[in-house]
Amino acid sequence: MKSVRVSVIVPVHNGELYIGRCVRSLLNQTLSQEEYEIIVVNDFSLDNTKKVIGPFMGDIRYFENEKKLGLPGTLNAGINKARGQFVVRVDSDDWVVPEFLNILSLHLSLNNRLDAVACDYQMVNDNQDILQYNEWNKEPIGCGVMFKLQHLIKIGLYDEKFLAKEDEDLLIRFRRNYNVTRLPLPLYKYRRHNKNMTNNESLMKKFSKRISEKHK
Repeated sequence: MKSVRVSVIVPVHNGELYIGRCVRSLLNQTLSQEEYEIIVVNDFSLDNTKKVIGPFMGDIRYFENEKKLGLPGTLNAGINKARGQFVVRVDSDDWVVPEFLNILSLHLSLNNRLDAVACDYQMVNDNQDILQYNEWNKEPIGCGVMFKLQHLIKIGLYDEKFLAKEDEDLLIRFRRNYNVTRLPLPLYKYRRHNKNMTNNESLMKKFSKRISEKHK
């Protein structure tokens, strides 16, 4: 299989309501489709996720976990399939603007001093209303950050023990040796809904404590 410039990793678990909007936005990019791949990894969904993805099978690379691995394990499974020089995560309930891949990959391609590039994002609701504009450097998230694949491999990818806060742990380890540059452009749409993992306060608190213990 030939290499591409960008690999987009889309982890999904029971995402039948949202995955279609996500994939359509990734197929509607200004970057030539020959230059990127969309890798969807289904983490043992029990709803109609696979059926919803069906019409897109010819345009994506699709994989299924034989058992539920959780988010970091699913992300690692996707990254290990990547053929791109750069890797970016887009969660299945979110979507991106058409210039997303082109702008981020252009910055990494033209400047060898950049190790990763993150864009700002807008929080939206199920009606696609904009709720809030977030600057990534002030409110970082794990999505919408394009990394050089070789750097992710060197730091060991995601820690699969972190079933939450996996992005925070990854960024702490990444920044020990590499930089993340912020682009002040809202290229990413972060959907807020009742099933967001961040709504689980006890889970967030548990893994915040583990972050502190691991990184002192």
